[in-house]
Amino acid sequence: MALLATATPPCGLLLTARASASSPGCFLRAPRSRALRRAMAASGADAAASGGSAPPSLLVFSGGTAFNGVVEELKKVTTRVAHVLPVSDDGGSTAEIVRVLGGPAVGDIRSRCLRLSDESTSEALSVRTLLGHRLPLDPSEAKLEWYQIVEGEHALWDGVSQPYRETIRAFLVYFHNEILRRSAEMFCFTNGSIGNFFFAGARIFFQSLDAAIFLFSRVSQIPAESLVLPVISTNDRLTLGCELWDGTIIRGQNEISHPSHGRKEVVNKDCNSCSALPSRIKRVFYMSSEGSNLLHEVFPEANRTVLEQLSKVDCIVYAMGSLFTSVCPSLVLRGIGETIASRSIPKVLLLNGSHDRETTGLPASGFVTAITDSLNRTYGDPDKSLKNLPKDYVNALLVPKGGQIPLDVKNLASQGIFHVVTVDSIRDAKTGIIFDPQSLIQALTSLMSDRRFVERDLLTENVEPVC
Repeated sequence: MALLATATPPCGLLLTARASASSPGCFLRAPRSRALRRAMAASGADAAASGGSAPPSLLVFSGGTAFNGVVEELKKVTTRVAHVLPVSDDGGSTAEIVRVLGGPAVGDIRSRCLRLSDESTSEALSVRTLLGHRLPLDPSEAKLEWYQIVEGEHALWDGVSQPYRETIRAFLVYFHNEILRRSAEMFCFTNGSIGNFFFAGARIFFQSLDAAIFLFSRVSQIPAESLVLPVISTNDRLTLGCELWDGTIIRGQNEISHPSHGRKEVVNKDCNSCSALPSRIKRVFYMSSEGSNLLHEVFPEANRTVLEQLSKVDCIVYAMGSLFTSVCPSLVLRGIGETIASRSIPKVLLLNGSHDRETTGLPASGFVTAITDSLNRTYGDPDKSLKNLPKDYVNALLVPKGGQIPLDVKNLASQGIFHVVTVDSIRDAKTGIIFDPQSLIQALTSLMSDRRFVERDLLTENVEPVC
């Protein structure tokens, strides 16, 4: 049968991938292009004076959707970016893969890898289109199209050369064979992501999430200095839980952010698509695979590569998006808070432009508090908690102009945060007000070249207020 013909990946690829599995009230407007060029020139002069010419390096905590819109713009400034992503997403086609095959969720990682992938040649675009393709919503149509793809007969393969075709198809076939081996679990291909299937096949074959990321990065030709890092390096399934202030425990990332109430359907991520939570979120934490209450809390270790990157990057960014299910899952792990608090660099929160189910009613200072509590592990095991101040974790806010989140300046000042920059925004039909990508990257670049962040007490000097 054609599906079995290329089930074993090429030996050369196998060896390569295995070997590498390794003043209060003051607001600023984002700098215009001329200011940006001056900032970049100053940054370049500093680098030259120190004997180097490397662009700035960042570490970004985010999920797989909201920050994707600025990745292309960020690549124009620097490719030295470590993208740290959670592996607890249990919605969409990721949920189906985890249900049948187990393992960590790879959807957010796949999404970011695609955004970082090369598109400079026609073949690179063809590979990106293939791995970014989703199957139809109708189950029968989805299954039929999947067979056409895995058998190499679909038009998506047009423009993909033989070496790439054989490599990608080998892992799609391997994924398919793993599904067939679990005959008791009927797999649903509805809205399935080909990139997710390729990723899952590679992870299972190598028994390594890091190796799968390496392979995907090479196939999609991501710049070598751009890192896509799972916050937890694991081959096991991870479940996110949350505790509400009224004591309610919710199990599963999707049930926290976009509950489906047991229905199998495409996740609707519109900002007003979900009913309100019965109480605000107190904290998020990890649960055992079968757990349903606080007795089943587990404490996985942070990816060592994430800790290494945190200790040496020039800027740390908490990206916009789902605060408690996209950003905070990466912050609650031991070692993350300790390392961030030790750094005297820009630590920038990109404030959401709209509220969602997780943050309804929260002002800007509430976002800072949530990040601080997560990094301090305030409401978990007291023996594992920290006592650092908000300013140890966040020293600047970038805010989209016209956003819905209240800017409670006095509360931010009491947290030690005085550097708030308003950034031009655009309106998205689904999510509302979002950052204008170019303006956001300009503002972020300006912050990275601002030496005042090395000395925290000078943060309000020479700030030009906007009335």
